[in-house]
Amino acid sequence: MPPSNAPLLAAGPEVVAIPGPSVMPARVLNAMHRSMPDIYAGDLTDVIDEVFDALPAIAGTTSRAFVPIGNGHAGWEMALSNTLSRGQLVLVLDCGRFAAIWGEMAEFNGLRVETITAPFGRAIDPAVVEERLAADTGHEIAAVLTVHVDTASSVRNDIPAIRSAIDAAGHPAMFMVDCIASMGCERFEMDAWRVDVTISASQKGLMTPPGLAMVWAGPKALAAHESADLRTRYWDWTYRTEDGPYYLRFCGTPPVSHLFGLREALRMIDEEGLEERYARHVRLADAVRAAVRAWSTEGGLGFTAAVAEQRSHAVTSIRTGSIDADALAHRCRDQFGVTLGVGIGGEPGTSFRIGHMGHVNAPMVLGVLGAIESALADLGAPTAGSGVAAASAAIAAAGHDG
Repeated sequence: MPPSNAPLLAAGPEVVAIPGPSVMPARVLNAMHRSMPDIYAGDLTDVIDEVFDALPAIAGTTSRAFVPIGNGHAGWEMALSNTLSRGQLVLVLDCGRFAAIWGEMAEFNGLRVETITAPFGRAIDPAVVEERLAADTGHEIAAVLTVHVDTASSVRNDIPAIRSAIDAAGHPAMFMVDCIASMGCERFEMDAWRVDVTISASQKGLMTPPGLAMVWAGPKALAAHESADLRTRYWDWTYRTEDGPYYLRFCGTPPVSHLFGLREALRMIDEEGLEERYARHVRLADAVRAAVRAWSTEGGLGFTAAVAEQRSHAVTSIRTGSIDADALAHRCRDQFGVTLGVGIGGEPGTSFRIGHMGHVNAPMVLGVLGAIESALADLGAPTAGSGVAAASAAIAAAGHDG
């Protein structure tokens, strides 16, 4: 809690800087705020067509998307159940926390799971993947599962390099990538990088409240679907693509409000342009990283992602060393009205996360960093310099570059 003589400055709009659900644009929320329409004809059918037409480009693919009602975990299960059979072996590449949870789901659903875990704070080494797949001379491994960005560690995997490792091993395994934290924020090219299944969800870079998953299925995945025996009626791709009423795409009543919101979000992404959007995320992430470098001290704040080139442009995980991360988060929330993301995967109170994904701009990022710096000062935490000054300089430099 703040000192008793400290003025409370949290009145006004709450600033939520967690890595999803992210800040929702007013345009999206306004689009969702509507009475329920006729679900069989009229505006809703046009909205659905526009959403499904726009989704392939977001993932850099010509493959269609399937959109189940659910969160990212729903996307994981849809991908597994439509392409694999009970008892098959999958190779999970974990660089934080979320690929491992996907692997837990696979095992629960009757698959055998082998996991390669990267050293803490580092991305998967493609050479290790190549070595393991080359040793699988019987091609027992049916699929390779990983994340583009791990939301817990903020580590970004090199997806093209992992694809090259699979190819170098001459292995036919399907390649499935979770882009839940990165879609719409970081460059991802499903077709160019030869990814067979891509998974995302609505609540992060796609700027729509939680409730929709997206699964893009490439030709290899659709071929595997024909013999998969984990298929169930709700998730089944065949049922969702049969000729008939459009609502088969959702296996029943469509998520009306979410579809109107997602259409507006996709329009906003198109208006900005994907290249410009990627560049904005790089520049804002650079500002956050400049702040962390300025704050960093021996035994104090530092990056969870150890290698600069492997740090996400959508989320930054910060280890706190001797500083109590929970006390810092409480001070930011109670004193300044800023909610930080809790650390995931390490000891409690040893890290926090800043989400800078989707509908964010420079003033929002600088405000969050300012609250953190003020809270650090309140706590008497050791810092090497002003992170806000460093972030401001990074943003100014980016403005001169652009």
